[in-house]
Order: sequence, then C-alpha cells, then structure tokens
Amino acid sequence: MSMDTAIAIPSRSGNGRPIADHYPVVVVGGGPTGLTLANLLARYGTQALLVERNPTTVQEPRAVSIDDESLRTMQAAGVITTVMSHVVAGYGSEYYTPSGRLFLKVEPSEQPYGYPRRNAFRQPTFEAQLREALATVPTVDMLFGWALDGFVQDDRQVTVELSNADGERRWIRADYLVGADGARSSIRTALGLGLDGETFQEKWLIVDLENSPAPSRETLVFCDTRRPCIALPGPNGTRRFEFKLLPGESPEAMVVQDTVDALLASHGAHPASRICRKTVYTFHARLAPQWSSGRVYLAGDACHLTPPFAGQGMNSGIRDAHNLAWKLAWVTAGRMPRQLLDTYEPERREHVREMIELALRMGRIMGPRNRLVGFLTQNAFRLLGLWPRARDYFAQMKYKPKPRFKDGFVIADNRTARTTMVGRLLPQPVVGTASHGPVLLDHVLGDGFALVGLTDDIESLARIARLPAIAELRPKVVAVSAAGSFCSEQEGVERITDPAGILRAAVGGERDCVLLVRPDRYVFAMFKLNEDEAVSRQLASVFEARK
Repeated sequence: MSMDTAIAIPSRSGNGRPIADHYPVVVVGGGPTGLTLANLLARYGTQALLVERNPTTVQEPRAVSIDDESLRTMQAAGVITTVMSHVVAGYGSEYYTPSGRLFLKVEPSEQPYGYPRRNAFRQPTFEAQLREALATVPTVDMLFGWALDGFVQDDRQVTVELSNADGERRWIRADYLVGADGARSSIRTALGLGLDGETFQEKWLIVDLENSPAPSRETLVFCDTRRPCIALPGPNGTRRFEFKLLPGESPEAMVVQDTVDALLASHGAHPASRICRKTVYTFHARLAPQWSSGRVYLAGDACHLTPPFAGQGMNSGIRDAHNLAWKLAWVTAGRMPRQLLDTYEPERREHVREMIELALRMGRIMGPRNRLVGFLTQNAFRLLGLWPRARDYFAQMKYKPKPRFKDGFVIADNRTARTTMVGRLLPQPVVGTASHGPVLLDHVLGDGFALVGLTDDIESLARIARLPAIAELRPKVVAVSAAGSFCSEQEGVERITDPAGILRAAVGGERDCVLLVRPDRYVFAMFKLNEDEAVSRQLASVFEARK
C-alpha cells in the first residue's frame, strides 16, 4: 500500500458531515461491540470514526440475551431508555429432564447493578438503535459500506486504508485503531494473531421465529441426550429454538423444512409461528494470545469467542467496549498517560476466560454426554434445591462470575479478596437526591471519576477531593447516608441517601469509608477517611510511574 496511490475522494459520514483526515480513534466493526464503543466515546466527547463494511447494521437475529452489566453500559452511553423500549426484562430459565420434570429453576429477582440480570432482545433492533443514536452526536462520524483494506502504524499514529463498493479509497490517520470486526477479524489477522482454544465438533440448529406466542416467558431448556434443545422467548412475539445435531446428521439435512417443522412441533412451538431464519452453527471457545499491538487494539469477537450457553458472548464484548472506551477517551484528551491502555487486556482477559468456562459447564448440563450423566446431574440439582442457600445460589444466578481486577488500573489495599471493593463493579442502588428524587446511582455520579464517601463528615470528604492527585481526576464528590435529611450540595459535595443500605453492605459495613470510582464504575481505591494522604501518594506514584 502507498499513500501516493490512494484516491482522495471526498466522503461524508452517515450523519452528513465530511469525513476528516484524522481522528483520535477509528473503530472498525459496526456490531454491538463497535457501536457501543462509539457511543461511549461520543458520551465522553471523543472524536471518532466508525467503519463498517456492510451498508447497514445486521438484519438477521443473532444474540438474543442482554444482561444487567450491558444495560448499565447502555445507561452510561445515554441510550438506556431507547434500548429498554424493545427489551423483555427479567426472565428466567427452567431446566427439564427427558421425562419433562423440572429439576432446576433460575429466576433472578435481585438487581445489584440497577437492571434485571437476564433480558431478551433482538440484535437487529439493538444495533439500529445504537446507530441512530450516533447519527445525532457531533463527535462521531460513520462510514457504512466501507471496508478496511489495510493499515500501517508507527510510534505516533495508525494510518488506515478504506474502500467502498464503488472503488473509492481513502486514507485516514488515527491515534488509535480498534478492531471490533468479529470472529474473522482482518485486523487480528494483520497483526499475526490467531485464536487459541477449541472448536466444538457438535453443531446446533438455530431457528428464529416471529408471530410465535409462548406458554411461558422463561427460557426452556430440555436436557435430553436424545436431542438437547433450548427455547428462548423474545420481544414482540419472537422466539428462538436451538437443537443439537446428533452424530451423523448433516447441516444440509437439518435445515430441510419438514425436519425443522417436526422439531418445532415436538417442542411446543406455536403452529402459527413464522420462520425468519434457520441455520446451523458450530460453537467456539477461543481466546487471542494478545489483544493489542502498538496502537491497535482488539475487542469483542475479534479477540474471544464464547459458546452461547450462558448468553455471554455479546455481553463480554460490551464489557470490553466500556473498559476500553473511557481509557481511550482519557488518553487521547491528555488526561491520562498512554500506559493506561496497557491495563485493558489484563483487566478483561481473566473474566472472559471465566465466562467461557461458565458457558462450557452450562453446555454440559444442557447436553449431557450420556443418559447416566444426565440422570446423576439432574438429580443432584433436585437435591441441592432442597437446601435454601443452594436453591438461592442458582435461582439468583450467583454462579455467574463477577468481574474483579486483580491487576490493572487499581490501588490494592490490605483487605481480603472477600471484603475489598477494589477492582469490583460498584453496585447501583436507587438513591435519594434533593433535586431529582429517586434515581439510579450512576445518574448522580456522572460520566467521569467519582469520589463516594459513606460518611457524614462532609468537610473531610471535601478536603480529600482537593488533594492534588485526586483533584487531577476531577471526580464528582458524593456523600452517602443510609437515610435521613440531605441537601443538594455542601462544599462541592452532593449528599444522597441509600435507604436500602446497599452501598454500606458492599463495603462490609465500614464507617467513614471512601471509594474512588472509575468512569466504568469499577472501584479504583477503597480507604478510610484517615488514610487519604497515603492513597493520594499512591495515586501520585501511579501517575508518575506511567509517564
């Protein structure tokens, strides 16, 4: 490739603006990960270009489950009201034996992050919503129908070559390039990286239905070695069935209409259902050996693939986007040193691996390798269900690994892993405010860092916020009371109430405890009021070490 051979043809973004020659961030891939990343960058005021080789967002159903952490990210991106308008919130799962006996019920009612833990959605609708949101912002441009032909990078920038179906070509310079371009990522390939892990020999037939009312709003899981099957409800009368292919069955034979009709009828699909897609998938559990090289970063399916049994493939990509977006925004704005980006992969890799392992375990429950294993597994769950704590563990989805950063952009403390909030996602209760009434906590914390004090000592909290290293973060300062009176602001500190005591419980009931919270709502530091000077010195040393 040579810049001398590029054809400089003016192009316009999807929102009508001329395309610039340079952007702080170029994102390649207009799926859920790339669209989320672009919306978050817009929220943080970062100029970016989103490039997608297809002329539109995806038109066929793919992911069908969005979790509470992803919905919280949509809240951070400012699109939660729009997204929730087409989400079926708060459904569970019912697991059945081959004889049709219920042996496990997952019905999560807790909302630790402000939203139901399991929710049904339609990916085409979701992607269209995120694209439409970008069309209204002044900082992010879009090029749909343009492909990345290649890129070159040096110590200062990345230069990408783009082309469209009409033969037009452009060169765009960027400070950073993000490859959110899916499992067949050309960016990952150009970096010389593969995907480590396994491709399952087993295949599954996926059938998406419209006009398909279901007798239950829950996901039904038929754990039968003769034909494992999953039936998932969706918004607006949609439904998905997934059937495992048996040894000797070919994908071509399984998508024959008579075969599909027989499978649907045998598992309770409404006779008026209309098939909008039928295809056979081979599932993957794979991780790229590294997620970045120089100024190029990978996110979502470009660097990890998760089997669908836990519904976490897309959601893991959205977690990537939130972790990476604020770091790109702060670095390109000069508010943080470039080395902050080095914490992206260490913070995300372990949790992605845990989600892959969860999906594999759930897959073994859904499709036991033989009848004996299925019988023993299913009866073990029935016996565990007699024990209230075990029943609650599964019903409330407490088996789902919660992300916790052991390494990365955090300041470790001397508390145990069970008692510290450092590196953990802050709960999001409904809090009381003087000016806005009851709202979710993040609406108070804003888009940047936050200094959250579980204390009534407003003067000390305000003093901590003025310490140079902490003041450099420009945090929103909030004091939390369990209940009682509050005023809108005092000494630059907004006072709120947490009537349910969720934040107090999160810190183990510690009094005069302070949390320094990152823009992605992970806790950067946890300390007592009288430990502020030590934390400030640690923070200053972190900044100094990363210069």
